[in-house]
Amino acid sequence: MLGAGAAAAAAPAALAGTAAAATRSAATEGGALVVDNIRGYTIANGRLRRFSSMLVTPSGQVAALDPGAARGARRLDGRGRVLLPGLHDAHGHLWGLGELAVQLDLTGTKSLQEAMDRLAAYATAHPEMTWIQGRGWNEVIWGLGRLPTAQDLDAVVSDRPVWLVRIDGHAGVANTKALQIAGVTADTPDPSGGHVERDASGNPTGVLVDAAQEFITSKLPVPTLDDVRMRALAAQTRLGAVGLTSVSDAGTSADGIVVLRQLADEGMLTLRVNAFLDFDAFTEVGADARTDSYARDMLRVRTVKLYIDGALGSHGAALITPYSDMPSTKGLLQMEPAELNRRVERVLRGGYQVAVHAIGDLGNRVVLDAYENGFRTVGDKKLRHRIEHAQVVALDDIPRFKRLGIIASMQPVHATDDMNMAETRVGSERIKGAYAWRTMLDQGTVVASGSDFPVSSSNPFDGLHAAVTRTDRDGSPAGGWYPQQAMTPVEALRSFTLDAAYAAHQEKVLGSLEPGKWADFILVDTDPFDLPRGRALWQTNVLQTWVAGRRVGEYGAL
Repeated sequence: MLGAGAAAAAAPAALAGTAAAATRSAATEGGALVVDNIRGYTIANGRLRRFSSMLVTPSGQVAALDPGAARGARRLDGRGRVLLPGLHDAHGHLWGLGELAVQLDLTGTKSLQEAMDRLAAYATAHPEMTWIQGRGWNEVIWGLGRLPTAQDLDAVVSDRPVWLVRIDGHAGVANTKALQIAGVTADTPDPSGGHVERDASGNPTGVLVDAAQEFITSKLPVPTLDDVRMRALAAQTRLGAVGLTSVSDAGTSADGIVVLRQLADEGMLTLRVNAFLDFDAFTEVGADARTDSYARDMLRVRTVKLYIDGALGSHGAALITPYSDMPSTKGLLQMEPAELNRRVERVLRGGYQVAVHAIGDLGNRVVLDAYENGFRTVGDKKLRHRIEHAQVVALDDIPRFKRLGIIASMQPVHATDDMNMAETRVGSERIKGAYAWRTMLDQGTVVASGSDFPVSSSNPFDGLHAAVTRTDRDGSPAGGWYPQQAMTPVEALRSFTLDAAYAAHQEKVLGSLEPGKWADFILVDTDPFDLPRGRALWQTNVLQTWVAGRRVGEYGAL
């Protein structure tokens, strides 16, 4: 994020730009286009519709499905491939994914030693970096039985500060040099909503949880607008290759909005972004940034992201009663309920949709209470407010989602990522309200699916696989983990397309391939509704990605 002064100075002027360049470049090349010889699928009128050809207007919208004659239109022979609506990740972190293109990526490491080997190699390859930053470690996967420490990092890099963020983003580990720069000592008190891990003598171990991460992050080098631009483009490239044509970005700063508008104006934005302002950005530029559609629906800024608790893996999610595997803690609220109430009311009065991160059952309850209070005092339910993750919910609170009209923005891969520790954390009773997609769907709550990338895989086919099978890539556990909460294949596709668009107030222009909507689509090598024997949904390969009738990525032969 830019320094506050720089962002404040740059944002208002940049937010006044136009989108002419993006409007010109988004049109299909050479007039109308017909895509035929395909196995097409979309959600229409609440049901799965099949089609074998699609006509796209010169301006990039769907004109008709199975149109018959299409005189004068260019033809794309789909060669019998499967065509799906462009997928929409309802909750990802664009900037975090972009950062991984330049930072140390520890995702997928199987042991502390493997992570330290990557750190050593990265430090050697980047002697110019004054800080070494990375992300992706998970001590549960490592089987370490403890959190990493500053001493672990010091053994590899001690001459420069190192800051490595946990996979979920809710904790990080610093080496001694970084702790010294941040002034974190045995005398440093825990901040509100955060925790400094300490050894038996009270000295910091190097791990900082939730709000305590600010001790380090406030000292990190400030990225320039060019850095932010590079991250956006890097993330866009990765996401297009896995079939995402839209993403709801769960936390965009003021400078992020500036960059997205610039890219849209230049015709460089090929990924539709529904940007959630973080609360600082809302306070800073909310009045100037708000828009339901910029550059022909390439950018929407009408949502504000708030946090109430941390993550389950780091024992930071706020629970009503103590953790089953750590009775000394109930997790951490990031702010007092009264402060959340004030912020929700302020966002409602600003005409923005509210999206609040809540993972623990107490976190979800406090957010539901805040919505109930806000609707009573401000009276605005129209903007389809959301709870991001809705991961562990008390059974008595699940019906409140329906009664209050709250969208459950959930991540199917979290269930299969967390199944190795979730029940250990919350116990056999609380797990009944965890990752409860079927319970939500059966009561009529809209479930908008995402991945939380880079916390989990950004590939939506991993999410679709998890949603339908409740298993990991290896097919474990046999029969699925709490399989009664699985989605049907049609529900899963809808949650990653039309319902994700609905959660973004874009269902009239995105989310399905129907006349008048944007022709955002992908061509893939696997039929999700007729899987070949021995092939899993996660193995799907994207061959082409199209946005507004324009091919923006080609990754394999049709």
